[in-house]
Amino acid sequence: MAKVSIIVPVYNTERYLKKCLDSLVNQTLEDLEIIVVNDGSTDGSQMIINDFQETFPAQIKSFTKENGGLGDARNFGLDRANGEFIGFVDSDDYVSENMFLEMVDLAKKHSAELVICNLQKVDEKGAVTQKLTQIPHLPEKIILEEHLSVFSDLSYFACNKLFRKELFEGRRFKKGVQFEDIQLIPQLLLQCTTLAQTQNYHYQYLERSESITRTHTIKGLDILEAVREVSAAYRNSKCFNRTEELKNFQILEGVYTYLAYLALVKDKSVYRKMTLAQKEFIKENGISISEILQYKRFGRNYLLYLPLRKKIYYLLYFLGQQKLLRMLL
Repeated sequence: MAKVSIIVPVYNTERYLKKCLDSLVNQTLEDLEIIVVNDGSTDGSQMIINDFQETFPAQIKSFTKENGGLGDARNFGLDRANGEFIGFVDSDDYVSENMFLEMVDLAKKHSAELVICNLQKVDEKGAVTQKLTQIPHLPEKIILEEHLSVFSDLSYFACNKLFRKELFEGRRFKKGVQFEDIQLIPQLLLQCTTLAQTQNYHYQYLERSESITRTHTIKGLDILEAVREVSAAYRNSKCFNRTEELKNFQILEGVYTYLAYLALVKDKSVYRKMTLAQKEFIKENGISISEILQYKRFGRNYLLYLPLRKKIYYLLYFLGQQKLLRMLL
């Protein structure tokens, strides 16, 4: 059995795929398998995959399937994974060479079910554009019951985490939705007793030029549905009586993450529909404006530490100044 199965979904990323796979075949952790799932690519991605499989036959396991989306491709990989641990790397991103060795060592050292590292956004030249520090205020070993604030503080990317395979028993990414990470990863976290973390920025998240201008659509409603599903799971978990942490999760993801997406929705009718949907979400969860404004992440007020432009955007929205807000966007 390999120590780690790294699942790499691929869809039309021939420009970036070689750099991604180079970073994986050169890991200092030798005992790993790299499961590359070609999710119906129509470009030259498969030729690159074939070259890597021929050169690294002991590491690369190549599969092709009809296009089903990111979650479906990850599930396909999970069904074929043999590792004790599971990692996910998107095919346009890349990682540091000792990422998985350090994270496996931390999992073993602390008997952790889940290990987290920092990540950073990079541009197509490799320059760092933003550092995304995860949980800077907590120690290397985190007992979830003692530090349940991590549930509402954490960014729920799948790709900067190492999971014990057992966490996925009976659980998979939801197919046909966006924001599948927000839907599943918090539910995996709730199954954990012990987490571990490193403050190293092992994961390099590529901010592609075309992604900056991509269309934001009604699919943003998937965020609210994901938060609803996680909330239901939380209420049925061992943490059910810790209501503050659940509400903070709902505020971070269902309010702030949702509004960050909504800000880039250009279609006026879609914007209105999504605004009404969020008002209903806030009402059904009993979230007050004062709770939103006073929300703390990492022990400090969230709004106060945002860039000025974001502060103005959120405050205008919460004050009901949508018309003025649309003029500024």
